[in-house]
Amino acid sequence: MTEQLLEYLEYAAHGMNLIAVAVIVAGFAVAACRYTIHFHKVGAEADFQAFKVDLGSALTLGLEILVLSDVIDTITTEPTFLSLSVLAFLVVIRTILSWTLALEIEGHWPWQSASEEGDQAVPGLPKENTDHA
Repeated sequence: MTEQLLEYLEYAAHGMNLIAVAVIVAGFAVAACRYTIHFHKVGAEADFQAFKVDLGSALTLGLEILVLSDVIDTITTEPTFLSLSVLAFLVVIRTILSWTLALEIEGHWPWQSASEEGDQAVPGLPKENTDHA
């Protein structure tokens, strides 16, 4: 029974890999369609910012699903130092990618609250206008 459970977990990990790829591809398709449709309505710069947010959100979700898939895949194989090292490397790389995507989308680091953004904004990134008139 244990071997059968491990086999199902392996199938689940492969299925999650496919779901992650589908989320990223579908997210790109939706973002590209929105960009194309709204290009002339809101202006190129505002539309590009929306495109980056849509694409970044899809990539972030896809990366989170891939990390979960890697964890499941690692626990279904015989634990070795090499498999744990590969998992740690993948999680670190994908976490760094998620943080940089969050920085690009939100304009501040994930551990900063929105109220800290004005005080400790990241140099080189535009501040979002929070004035509501």
